[in-house]
Amino acid sequence: MGAEADTERRDENLNKNSNEVNLSESNTETSQSSNSRLGQQVKILGMGFSIGAILAWGAVLALLVLLFLGLRRSQEGPVGANDEVPNFTLTTFDGEQISMQDLGGKVVVVNFWASWCKPCEQEAADLESAWQYYQPRGDVVFLGVDYVDTEPEALEYLEKFAISYPNGPDLGTRISQAFRIRGVPETFIIAKDGSIASFQKGPYTSLAQIKAAIDPLLEQ
Repeated sequence: MGAEADTERRDENLNKNSNEVNLSESNTETSQSSNSRLGQQVKILGMGFSIGAILAWGAVLALLVLLFLGLRRSQEGPVGANDEVPNFTLTTFDGEQISMQDLGGKVVVVNFWASWCKPCEQEAADLESAWQYYQPRGDVVFLGVDYVDTEPEALEYLEKFAISYPNGPDLGTRISQAFRIRGVPETFIIAKDGSIASFQKGPYTSLAQIKAAIDPLLEQ
Protein backbone atom coordinates (compact mmCIF):
# COMPACT_ATOMS: atom_id res chain seq x y z
CA MET A 1 0.00 0.00 0.00
CA GLY A 2 2.85 2.38 0.84
CA ALA A 3 4.53 1.68 -2.51
CA GLU A 4 1.27 2.19 -4.39
CA ALA A 5 0.65 5.50 -2.61
CA ASP A 6 4.14 6.67 -3.45
CA THR A 7 3.57 5.73 -7.09
CA GLU A 8 0.27 7.61 -7.18
CA ARG A 9 1.86 10.69 -5.66
CA ARG A 10 4.66 10.57 -8.26
CA ASP A 11 2.11 10.28 -11.07
CA GLU A 12 0.15 13.22 -9.68
CA ASN A 13 3.29 15.30 -9.43
CA LEU A 14 4.25 14.41 -12.99
CA ASN A 15 0.79 15.33 -14.29
CA LYS A 16 0.90 18.60 -12.34
CA ASN A 17 4.32 19.49 -13.69
CA SER A 18 3.19 18.56 -17.20
CA ASN A 19 0.14 20.82 -16.90
CA GLU A 20 2.30 23.65 -15.61
CA VAL A 21 4.68 23.21 -18.55
CA ASN A 22 1.77 23.20 -21.02
CA LEU A 23 0.27 26.30 -19.38
CA SER A 24 3.63 28.03 -19.46
CA GLU A 25 4.07 27.17 -23.14
CA SER A 26 0.53 28.38 -23.87
CA ASN A 27 1.17 31.63 -22.03
CA THR A 28 4.43 32.05 -23.93
CA GLU A 29 2.71 31.48 -27.27
CA THR A 30 -0.08 33.93 -26.33
CA SER A 31 2.49 36.51 -25.28
CA GLN A 32 4.47 36.03 -28.50
CA SER A 33 1.27 36.33 -30.57
CA SER A 34 0.28 39.50 -28.71
CA ASN A 35 3.75 40.97 -29.16
CA SER A 36 3.63 40.09 -32.85
CA ARG A 37 0.25 41.80 -33.33
CA LEU A 38 1.46 44.81 -31.34
CA GLY A 39 4.58 44.98 -33.48
CA GLN A 40 2.50 44.88 -36.67
CA GLN A 41 0.23 47.64 -35.35
CA VAL A 42 3.22 49.79 -34.43
CA LYS A 43 4.73 49.17 -37.87
CA ILE A 44 1.45 50.12 -39.60
CA LEU A 45 1.18 53.26 -37.47
CA GLY A 46 4.75 54.11 -38.31
CA MET A 47 4.05 53.71 -42.02
CA GLY A 48 0.94 55.89 -41.63
CA PHE A 49 2.93 58.61 -39.92
CA SER A 50 5.62 58.37 -42.60
CA ILE A 51 3.12 58.73 -45.46
CA GLY A 52 1.38 61.58 -43.66
CA ALA A 53 4.68 63.36 -43.12
CA ILE A 54 5.64 62.94 -46.76
CA LEU A 55 2.28 64.34 -47.93
CA ALA A 56 2.53 67.25 -45.51
CA TRP A 57 6.06 68.15 -46.62
CA GLY A 58 5.00 67.78 -50.25
CA ALA A 59 2.15 70.25 -49.73
CA VAL A 60 4.49 72.72 -48.00
CA LEU A 61 7.02 72.41 -50.82
CA ALA A 62 4.34 72.97 -53.48
CA LEU A 63 3.12 76.07 -51.63
CA LEU A 64 6.65 77.46 -51.41
CA VAL A 65 7.15 76.93 -55.15
CA LEU A 66 3.90 78.77 -55.93
CA LEU A 67 4.88 81.64 -53.64
CA PHE A 68 8.30 81.84 -55.26
CA LEU A 69 6.84 81.91 -58.77
CA GLY A 70 4.28 84.54 -57.78
CA LEU A 71 6.96 86.72 -56.18
CA ARG A 72 9.22 86.42 -59.19
CA ARG A 73 6.33 87.25 -61.53
CA SER A 74 5.41 90.32 -59.52
CA GLN A 75 9.02 91.49 -59.54
CA GLU A 76 9.27 91.02 -63.29
CA GLY A 77 6.18 93.15 -63.95
CA PRO A 78 3.93 92.75 -67.01
CA VAL A 79 5.34 91.89 -70.40
CA GLY A 80 6.19 95.06 -72.28
CA ALA A 81 7.16 96.48 -75.63
CA ASN A 82 9.32 94.20 -77.79
CA ASP A 83 8.79 91.25 -75.44
CA GLU A 84 7.76 87.94 -76.95
CA VAL A 85 4.01 87.45 -76.92
CA PRO A 86 2.86 84.55 -74.73
CA ASN A 87 1.08 81.88 -76.71
CA PHE A 88 -2.47 81.39 -75.49
CA THR A 89 -5.88 80.15 -76.55
CA LEU A 90 -9.01 82.05 -75.57
CA THR A 91 -12.31 80.20 -75.40
CA THR A 92 -15.02 82.81 -75.91
CA PHE A 93 -18.35 82.95 -74.14
CA ASP A 94 -19.82 81.60 -77.40
CA GLY A 95 -17.54 78.55 -77.25
CA GLU A 96 -15.20 79.62 -80.06
CA GLN A 97 -11.50 78.92 -79.56
CA ILE A 98 -9.08 81.61 -80.71
CA SER A 99 -5.37 80.83 -80.64
CA MET A 100 -2.66 83.44 -80.81
CA GLN A 101 -0.80 81.16 -83.20
CA ASP A 102 -3.60 81.60 -85.75
CA LEU A 103 -3.41 85.40 -85.71
CA GLY A 104 0.00 85.84 -87.30
CA GLY A 105 0.24 88.81 -89.68
CA LYS A 106 -2.50 90.72 -87.86
CA VAL A 107 -2.53 93.49 -85.29
CA VAL A 108 -4.05 92.06 -82.11
CA VAL A 109 -5.50 94.11 -79.26
CA VAL A 110 -5.71 92.09 -76.03
CA ASN A 111 -7.74 93.84 -73.36
CA PHE A 112 -7.97 92.50 -69.79
CA TRP A 113 -11.13 93.61 -67.99
CA ALA A 114 -13.75 92.59 -65.42
CA SER A 115 -17.39 93.45 -64.82
CA TRP A 116 -16.55 94.67 -61.29
CA CYS A 117 -13.86 97.03 -62.62
CA LYS A 118 -15.10 100.64 -62.70
CA PRO A 119 -12.12 101.99 -64.71
CA CYS A 120 -12.91 99.33 -67.34
CA GLU A 121 -16.26 101.00 -67.91
CA GLN A 122 -14.50 104.26 -68.82
CA GLU A 123 -12.87 102.71 -71.89
CA ALA A 124 -15.52 100.15 -72.89
CA ALA A 125 -17.33 102.38 -75.38
CA ASP A 126 -14.06 103.61 -76.96
CA LEU A 127 -12.78 100.05 -77.40
CA GLU A 128 -16.01 99.03 -79.12
CA SER A 129 -15.84 102.12 -81.37
CA ALA A 130 -12.26 101.27 -82.28
CA TRP A 131 -13.30 97.71 -83.12
CA GLN A 132 -16.11 98.94 -85.36
CA TYR A 133 -13.64 101.26 -87.08
CA TYR A 134 -10.98 98.61 -87.80
CA GLN A 135 -13.11 95.48 -88.25
CA PRO A 136 -13.77 95.97 -92.03
CA ARG A 137 -10.02 95.92 -92.71
CA GLY A 138 -9.66 92.30 -91.63
CA ASP A 139 -6.12 92.73 -90.32
CA VAL A 140 -6.97 93.98 -86.82
CA VAL A 141 -8.34 91.69 -84.12
CA PHE A 142 -9.72 92.68 -80.74
CA LEU A 143 -9.83 90.14 -77.90
CA GLY A 144 -11.36 90.75 -74.49
CA VAL A 145 -10.09 88.62 -71.60
CA ASP A 146 -12.46 88.59 -68.62
CA TYR A 147 -10.41 88.40 -65.41
CA VAL A 148 -11.64 86.72 -62.17
CA ASP A 149 -15.32 87.19 -62.85
CA THR A 150 -18.64 85.37 -63.01
CA GLU A 151 -20.16 84.59 -66.38
CA PRO A 152 -23.61 86.11 -65.75
CA GLU A 153 -22.12 89.44 -64.64
CA ALA A 154 -19.59 89.38 -67.47
CA LEU A 155 -22.30 88.82 -70.08
CA GLU A 156 -24.38 91.58 -68.53
CA TYR A 157 -21.38 93.92 -68.82
CA LEU A 158 -20.87 93.05 -72.50
CA GLU A 159 -24.53 93.66 -73.22
CA LYS A 160 -24.56 96.93 -71.30
CA PHE A 161 -21.76 98.38 -73.43
CA ALA A 162 -22.81 96.60 -76.65
CA ILE A 163 -19.39 94.99 -77.02
CA SER A 164 -19.30 92.84 -80.15
CA TYR A 165 -15.67 91.73 -80.48
CA PRO A 166 -14.72 88.29 -79.12
CA ASN A 167 -14.59 87.99 -75.34
CA GLY A 168 -14.01 85.05 -73.04
CA PRO A 169 -13.13 84.17 -69.45
CA ASP A 170 -9.56 83.77 -68.30
CA LEU A 171 -9.99 80.19 -67.11
CA GLY A 172 -7.61 79.46 -64.25
CA THR A 173 -6.11 82.96 -64.82
CA ARG A 174 -3.68 81.28 -67.24
CA ILE A 175 -3.69 84.11 -69.79
CA SER A 176 -3.32 86.89 -67.23
CA GLN A 177 -0.46 84.99 -65.61
CA ALA A 178 1.25 84.59 -68.97
CA PHE A 179 1.04 88.36 -69.52
CA ARG A 180 1.90 88.98 -65.85
CA ILE A 181 -0.80 91.60 -65.44
CA ARG A 182 -1.09 93.45 -62.14
CA GLY A 183 -4.68 94.59 -62.44
CA VAL A 184 -7.45 95.60 -64.80
CA PRO A 185 -7.84 97.21 -67.17
CA GLU A 186 -4.60 96.49 -68.99
CA THR A 187 -4.25 96.32 -72.76
CA PHE A 188 -1.51 94.85 -74.93
CA ILE A 189 -1.28 95.69 -78.64
CA ILE A 190 0.60 93.11 -80.68
CA ALA A 191 2.24 93.96 -83.99
CA LYS A 192 1.96 91.87 -87.14
CA ASP A 193 5.35 90.28 -86.48
CA GLY A 194 4.11 88.92 -83.16
CA SER A 195 5.95 91.32 -80.87
CA ILE A 196 4.28 93.50 -78.28
CA ALA A 197 4.14 97.01 -79.72
CA SER A 198 2.54 98.85 -76.80
CA PHE A 199 1.16 98.36 -73.33
CA GLN A 200 -1.58 100.42 -71.71
CA LYS A 201 -1.91 100.30 -67.93
CA GLY A 202 -5.29 101.61 -66.89
CA PRO A 203 -8.11 102.71 -69.17
CA TYR A 204 -7.77 104.41 -72.51
CA THR A 205 -9.13 107.93 -72.28
CA SER A 206 -10.33 108.32 -75.89
CA LEU A 207 -10.81 106.67 -79.25
CA ALA A 208 -8.02 108.85 -80.62
CA GLN A 209 -5.58 107.37 -78.11
CA ILE A 210 -6.42 103.84 -79.24
CA LYS A 211 -6.09 104.73 -82.92
CA ALA A 212 -2.75 106.42 -82.26
CA ALA A 213 -1.44 103.10 -80.90
CA ILE A 214 -2.80 100.97 -83.77
CA ASP A 215 -2.42 103.07 -86.94
CA PRO A 216 1.42 103.04 -87.09
CA LEU A 217 1.39 99.24 -86.93
CA LEU A 218 -0.81 98.96 -90.03
CA GLU A 219 1.89 100.59 -92.16
CA GLN A 220 4.52 98.03 -91.23
